[in-house]
Amino acid sequence: MESQSRSIHNKRSMAMIPALLFLSLIHGVHCFYLPGVAPEDFQKGDSLKVKVNKLTSIKTQLPYSYYSLPFCTPEKIVDSAENLGEVLRGDRIENSPYAFTMQEPQLCTVLCRIMIDAKTAKQFKEKIDDEYRVNMILDNLPLVVPIKRLDQASNTVYQLGYHIGLKGQYAGNKEEKYFIHNHLAFTVKYHRDLQTGSSRIVGFEVKPYSIKHEYEGKWSEKTRLTTCDPHMKRIVVNSNTPLEVEVNKEIIFSYDVEYQESDVKWASRWDSYLLMSDDQIHWFSIVNSLMIVLFLTGMVAMIMLRTLYRDISKYNELETQEEALEETGWKLVHGDVFRPPSNSDLLCVYVGTGVQFLGMVLVTMIFAVLGFLSPSNRGGLMTAMLLLWVSMGIFAGYASTNLYKMFNGAEWKKIAAKTAFMFPAIVFVIFFVLNALIWGQKSSGAVPFGTMFALVFLWFGISVPLVIVGGYVGFKKPAMEDPVKTNKIPRQIPEQAWYMNPIFSILIGGILPFGAVFIELFFILTSIWLNQFYYMFGFLFLVFIILLITCAEITIVLCYFQLCSEDYKWWWRSYLTSGSSAFYLFLYAAFYFFTKLEITKLVSGLLYFGYMLIASYAFFVLTGTIGFYACFCFTRLIYSSLKID
Repeated sequence: MESQSRSIHNKRSMAMIPALLFLSLIHGVHCFYLPGVAPEDFQKGDSLKVKVNKLTSIKTQLPYSYYSLPFCTPEKIVDSAENLGEVLRGDRIENSPYAFTMQEPQLCTVLCRIMIDAKTAKQFKEKIDDEYRVNMILDNLPLVVPIKRLDQASNTVYQLGYHIGLKGQYAGNKEEKYFIHNHLAFTVKYHRDLQTGSSRIVGFEVKPYSIKHEYEGKWSEKTRLTTCDPHMKRIVVNSNTPLEVEVNKEIIFSYDVEYQESDVKWASRWDSYLLMSDDQIHWFSIVNSLMIVLFLTGMVAMIMLRTLYRDISKYNELETQEEALEETGWKLVHGDVFRPPSNSDLLCVYVGTGVQFLGMVLVTMIFAVLGFLSPSNRGGLMTAMLLLWVSMGIFAGYASTNLYKMFNGAEWKKIAAKTAFMFPAIVFVIFFVLNALIWGQKSSGAVPFGTMFALVFLWFGISVPLVIVGGYVGFKKPAMEDPVKTNKIPRQIPEQAWYMNPIFSILIGGILPFGAVFIELFFILTSIWLNQFYYMFGFLFLVFIILLITCAEITIVLCYFQLCSEDYKWWWRSYLTSGSSAFYLFLYAAFYFFTKLEITKLVSGLLYFGYMLIASYAFFVLTGTIGFYACFCFTRLIYSSLKID
């Protein structure tokens, strides 16, 4: 090490700076942990903090705070610090009265006893009706219910959270009753380090039971249950005598804690949560998408190598003006192809917004593939996307004003302002209306005023100034010169064939980009609306790259056919061609709603379609911009090859 340090001091060349930076980055890798993901060691007898999270339901999509129901409470309810993403997800993490001690099993621990009045009974029944689940956290691991499945490749699958209760009937009685899960059998799995003797938690499971507890005499804090007594070797192993939710009846909450040593190491403790038995479907999705890409690549190659090369060669060999006039197809519109489109200001704004989205999605994907946005970093994905969105504003401003300058525009501040406000304002209005609906349902999913203020600050305080700065730089940079001159008088567009009708060709263009992603889209929708983990970011990144290529190639193919039909109005059509895939995305979302979800409440349905409308709008802006730039580069390439005096 000494000789190495002496050599570093002696060689003061600037060439050593990159090497030193690289070494410092390597050192940083060893000592850096993501927030909330650092391992924690426990000794035998250490106290474990069990936290409670929101109540969730796939039937209503409306989360509620754990203590919105009259469960047992600690002496003082303390909220955990939550990041922006957690708040937007509706997470409300709080302490609980459950007292765990490391590697010290507990049997039949009584948590509390409550009496049910009419209001409480109604609350429990409503939540059981809507199939709400209780979510809890131990050492940053979510509570899961192991379910044995004989038909799965992996015998055990995990359900996030346990159901508050269930509906059922007594034998010989058709009347439906409500039963509550009042006894929880927890299993804490740990991995022990043989050298230090310390342990790390690698699993947190529960089996919920409904049992009508009994006891002798009057109730007191020291009352011993007769239905669950370790001294009498009576433990709860089934729900044969369930506890019905009835007015003026009591509920006694109890729990067991069992500790199991596991071979699973701390670094692999999320594997069982994220294990998906349908990898083959993802690979099928990739192969399916690649076939589409190969088909389109073949068409583009044919156009570029054969048709265009032949056309350009013939066109450049023409010697007389008369011969030139006899030519037909895309070459004839060279004097109009770069004529600024109608509503060019709006096109500039949407292109700039699409660049902002493209940057955000690309960087988010890279971080996710590298593992920085794992589910253990709760809320990290949404927080990262928001911060990246506002920071990419500088590229949005640059792209919009630079394109605006190419259209000979002069009011760059107006374009930059529209770029900064148009898309976020539309999304914010929809989001605000949806949030008001959630407020009306008194759900914890409603974004608090403080968080709303933080979102507005990110928008006005960071995103808007960055868009303005990017707009200034983009407008100051010289605009790209057109490869051919534009005629003063617009050329008349001949009557088009039925299949070149703008609406028809635009809708056709969106099918293939959507086809490249719809299988992966199913898993994304399932993770969002059915409360499951999605961690197939490697597959998703591949699908995203395929989406980029598909959008670019289908737009180039249809743009070429359009120009061959002597229709030079390609600017907006190139954007809408690939952007129309968002229309199919929204249709698929509607299909998914009616075939896969069990949402019955009007508010929940409005929330679903409201959020999917935002997602489809964002997808339109993203894919439209990809198609636009592909066609933009294509037209400049082919027309710059022509020798025109």
